[in-house]
Formats: sequence, structure tokens, C-alpha cells
Amino acid sequence: MKNWLNPRSTAGIALISVALVALPFVAASGGQAWVRILDFAILYVFLALGLNIVVGFAGLLDLGYIAFYAVGAYAWALLASPHFGLHWPVWAILPIGAGLACVAGVLLGSPTLKLRGDYLAIVTLGFGEIVRIFMNNLNAPVNITNGPQGITLIDPVAFGAFRLSGNSQFFGLTLSGPQKYYFLLVALAIVVIVINLRLQHSRIGRAWQAIREDEIAAKAVGIDTRNIKLLAFAMGASFGGIAGGIFAAMQGFVSPESFSLIESVMVLAMVVLGGMGHIPGVILGAVLLSILPEALRYGVGPLQTALFGKQLVDPESLRMLVFGLALVLVMRFRPAGLWPSPERRRELQETAR
Repeated sequence: MKNWLNPRSTAGIALISVALVALPFVAASGGQAWVRILDFAILYVFLALGLNIVVGFAGLLDLGYIAFYAVGAYAWALLASPHFGLHWPVWAILPIGAGLACVAGVLLGSPTLKLRGDYLAIVTLGFGEIVRIFMNNLNAPVNITNGPQGITLIDPVAFGAFRLSGNSQFFGLTLSGPQKYYFLLVALAIVVIVINLRLQHSRIGRAWQAIREDEIAAKAVGIDTRNIKLLAFAMGASFGGIAGGIFAAMQGFVSPESFSLIESVMVLAMVVLGGMGHIPGVILGAVLLSILPEALRYGVGPLQTALFGKQLVDPESLRMLVFGLALVLVMRFRPAGLWPSPERRRELQETAR
């Protein structure tokens, strides 16, 4: 507690708080699209922190994590849209979405308890594709998900009569819908980060790390590896369910195309690039990999025009080329991630020797 109360820490927290409050207004000067990019960056922070529990803490490779995102999104879409004529409040839907995603995590974890490494990755990849195909085809004989057409006119997040969509006036200051969602997402992100920190330093967190290092040794010292691994899948999935619900409310539309394999790979790349098992590193990886591609999208075209007078390469193709090259270089020269935990850094140094 003393570390948090010293003047340096207090000043740092104050500066971060001021920056977080000012950020959506600075971004809005470049257009509301940049505020939406910030919103999605925070959503990816949710997903990366959830996957970090499974991959970073427990050491279980999961390539189907986006399935839990889909479960949360469709839970919101079905309970807050004209599709079934239901318009439930946010305080009821979010826990239901998190609970359904948690159940899906247990269903995924139960048959994979004895699998590790590549075998586990293949099974989880298949689970993610099963969920996506299931959502794509669940429109007959009873139309539940509306199939590939998706669900539209989804209700935004609302607290009574106050809706987060559209513009609102606060003390003479106009806040757009994306800006209001930004502040909600920041508040939720702080809660998720605190939960992750508490989990990491708890008895459960230490059990996850023991399983990651040596599952046989962990079992030998009395750790119930079965239940602890299931808990990792369940906890990670619940964060994905919450993120999916907010995603559906922000977009007002969901379809199976939003939950493809590439999304799972991107979230895994965020965890690995930032630093597996290190919460600040995972947050950094999520922010960079969600904002950098969009910055390249807007910057690659004008840069070519400024240098050569015309666009020589399609901006979209060049954007992904530069993005992929950056990932390769980072993994080559920073194999532990951009901001690894001290333990992970020491492990890699000892392996190199």
C-alpha cells in the first residue's frame, strides 16, 4: 500500500488519468473514426487479457478464443434487438453473456484436459470454427441467429433513458456516441485489469503458473490440475463474453463473418507480442496491434503519393506487408515480447546460454 501512496506513484496515476480523459477529445480532432478505433483497441485489451489467463498464466495454447467473443455478441444481439422482440437491460445481458461464454469455456476445456501444445491448438481451432459455422447455419428449421445475414438493429448500451448512442450534452460539452462508449470501456477495462492482477498474485494464479512450468510436478505437489485448467478456460472465456456484448451494442449488427479464425490469431499475436503472462505487456500488445494497422491504413497511401507522386502499391496490401514485417522483426529481436515479465526474460536468457 505504501508504494501506491508515495508521491511518484500518485503523480504517475494522476498523469495517466488526465491522459485517458483527454484522449478521446484529442482523437476526435482527427474525426470520430479515430475515437472508434480507440474503442476497439480497448475491446481488444479485454480479449487479450482474457486469452492471457489461458495462454500466459496457464500455458494452454488456444486458437479458438474468438468463439467466446461470438457467444457474448450473439447473447446481446438476441436479448436486445427486434429479432425476438426482446429489449433487456445491460445489467441483465452482460452477466448472461459472460455466463454463457464461461459455460462454453468449460465445454471446450473438459475434453482437452490431457492435450498440450500443437494438439490443444488444433482442437481449440476446431472449436472456434464450429461456433462460427453454427452461428452461420442456425437459421433453419428455426431462425435463431438469422444465419449469414446477421442480426441488425441491436440496442445500444443504455442506463435507463440515457443511451450511449448519439450525441449528448454534459455541462455545455458535446459527447458523441463513440466518446461515451470510450469512457464506459475504460471503466470496465480498469475493473478487468484489477481482477487480472488479483488473480495473478493469488493462490489460483500461482497454481496456473505451476501448471505452465511443469504440469506433472504441479500435480505431484497436490494441485488439482483438472479444475485449475478448467477455471482458466472459464475465466478467460468470461472476459471474451463481456467484450462480445459491448461489441454488439457498439456496432448495432453482428454476423458470423466478424468471428473468423484471423481474429483469434490476432488476439494471440497481441498476447505473444506484448509479453505472455505480463499484464502491462499484454495491454501494450493489444493497443499496438489494434491501432498500428489503422494508422498504416490512413498513412501508407499519402506517404506513397508524397514520395513518388502516385500510389505504386495498393495501400491495403502494403499496410499488411509492413504490419507483418514489423511482427517478424519484433519476434526476431524481442522473442520474449515488447514488455516481458522479469521471470520470462530470465527464462529466455538461461535457455540462450
